[in-house]
Amino acid sequence: MCGKFTQMATWREVHRFSTLLSARPNDDEELTFTPMRSVPVVHLDASGMRIISPMVWGFTDRVAERRRPKHMHARGETVHQLPTFRDGFRRRRGVTWVKTFNEGLEVPVVFTDDTPAGKTWTQQWRIRRSDGRPAIIGVIFDEFDVGNGIEREFVQVTVPANALISEITDRMPLLLEDEDLPLWLGEAEAAEDQVCALIRTMDFSDRWEMFVEDPAKKPPRPRKPKV
Repeated sequence: MCGKFTQMATWREVHRFSTLLSARPNDDEELTFTPMRSVPVVHLDASGMRIISPMVWGFTDRVAERRRPKHMHARGETVHQLPTFRDGFRRRRGVTWVKTFNEGLEVPVVFTDDTPAGKTWTQQWRIRRSDGRPAIIGVIFDEFDVGNGIEREFVQVTVPANALISEITDRMPLLLEDEDLPLWLGEAEAAEDQVCALIRTMDFSDRWEMFVEDPAKKPPRPRKPKV
């Protein structure tokens, strides 16, 4: 499942989402986001207007003195049922936009004599739209106040991998189209089953591309321990 994605720095300043979707800066700084980092997320405010708020990627254990990540993703098949995610799915859906997102291929590690080492090494692959437009990932979020004002955390909704991504892993983020946003964000009145219908695997093999993030990185080849 996706554990890293990138955005362009200028996107953080875009407040009209329609403008964001057509923005394709060529000389902008690329920002990388991983779990427990703050990410710009589009959602509705109390008046029903789209806004962008910083949210930490990951639902955390807020009982402990030091927050620890508990959930980075929510399976789309059960997000509307499980107590951890159900309320967020019904009331607090959002989206974030990405230039690329990563998936990991588990590569078997072998010893220097080419015998199996019994473990794997993760090779990072990047996926992006071939036309350069941002991709839209569906998320749910939680918000709370622990004495320092409203804070927000989000998790990505995931679905079974499509034909392209199934070459490396079995899950992928929920990817939405522009026309899905009014329903997903809650601007349009809809029954729960209508929102659930947006949670589907998108087959985009002809519109996306996938490549190894760093071809120079190779799996380790440890020496076999002496018996």
